[in-house]
Amino acid sequence: MKALIQRVRQAQVAAGGDIIGSIDQGLLVLLGVGHGDTDRHARRLAQRTSQLRIFPDEAGRFNRSALDVRGGFLVVSQFTLMADTRKGNRPSFADAAPPEVAEPLIQCFVAALRGTGLPVATGRFGAHMVVSLENDGPVTIMLEAGG
Repeated sequence: MKALIQRVRQAQVAAGGDIIGSIDQGLLVLLGVGHGDTDRHARRLAQRTSQLRIFPDEAGRFNRSALDVRGGFLVVSQFTLMADTRKGNRPSFADAAPPEVAEPLIQCFVAALRGTGLPVATGRFGAHMVVSLENDGPVTIMLEAGG
């Protein structure tokens, strides 16, 4: 399981022309699920995401998490994070879990984030989505867990 995390001032996701999720200050989480990932991996990755200290303190150091700043989370499923680009010019997505495995694990991740009491918005699994964001920093971090 991979989470590409971007610290944002605001972010939103649209599907079919309608905004289906948005947050103000917080973290945009692009989430990919691979073969072998489990509920345990999803919960652990959600915990690490919520506790990731990438917000500045008074001295400008990365000492605060989304929990500390009361930020939101926008979680967007993205199987393309599992791409293998080592050969040729076309990525292989053979490492991505099938939808019937990936969707429940993404829901598990979202449920774990909701357990923090912070705002959590989501995209729509399997839909073509348009993500808009104002990256703050910019700060972009990759977290990995699992299979």
